[in-house]
Amino acid sequence: MEKLLDRLYKLDPDLRYEELAKILIVYGYKPNETGGGSSHVTFRKKGCNPITIPRHHPIKKAYIEMVRDVVLSEASEKDDQEG
Repeated sequence: MEKLLDRLYKLDPDLRYEELAKILIVYGYKPNETGGGSSHVTFRKKGCNPITIPRHHPIKKAYIEMVRDVVLSEASEKDDQEG
């Protein structure tokens, strides 16, 4: 997971949907497949804004940045609770 997070922080353009989904799930988000054959999946977590990510390659930088922001926010909250 550490290597995956390193790639996320570097905004690696080769990140795949499956890797971003794995990160979000580790941070407590649950995938919600939309009906109608949509290529997008919305991840939800109570008390947080939903994040929608497309299941195609390449993933646009904006989606990678959204997941990175979630990880940074979670790390910041953890630091606040410990400090």
